[in-house]
Amino acid sequence: MLEVAPRALDPDSAEWVRSLAAGGEAAYERLHAVLLRVAHAELRRRGPATGIAGPELDDLAHQAAADALVAIRRKLCEFRGESRFTTWAYKFVIFEVTRKLGRHFWRAPRAALDAEDWSALPDRFGLDPARESEWRDLIAALRRAVDEVLTERQRRAFVAIVLNDIPADALTHELCTTRNAIYKTLYDARRKLRAELVTAGLLDPDAAA
Repeated sequence: MLEVAPRALDPDSAEWVRSLAAGGEAAYERLHAVLLRVAHAELRRRGPATGIAGPELDDLAHQAAADALVAIRRKLCEFRGESRFTTWAYKFVIFEVTRKLGRHFWRAPRAALDAEDWSALPDRFGLDPARESEWRDLIAALRRAVDEVLTERQRRAFVAIVLNDIPADALTHELCTTRNAIYKTLYDARRKLRAELVTAGLLDPDAAA
């Protein structure tokens, strides 16, 4: 069987691996500080959508950095140098941030996962109340299409994110999946719905594209 030679590590990655493999706590403390900065930055980026700020945000950042560090200790031997060590390590803390935001939302959820709040859709889409007669049929057709055209998983993603304004992180946690998988599911759902509305003559094909 052909063996693939391991990639040569860049100097910075090699130093991280050497110092961490040696078991020095100073190296892990330095890595923890790096992970904590990344966790804070990611939480601040997502913060406006979650309503998390101040001491609560700081606490989640510390939790994410600490859990990411534990995972990195356990999986250090799996690092193969396909990317820089810091890039590899950042994935662990981003994963922990996502997981903790999901758990945080469901402690006091704003909406049930499968509740269909269609009444909020006009405001969410910015539809003009004065032109209700123009978009009423569009909303009705969209509602039928959600029930008849989408798969169950696509319907749940659309209802949760578009109708109920549930953050993707929360849905990721509830459905035991990844953000990328959620976004792909939602993309496919929207593509089906656009096609259905175009076929029904309720949406201009150029606007749908």
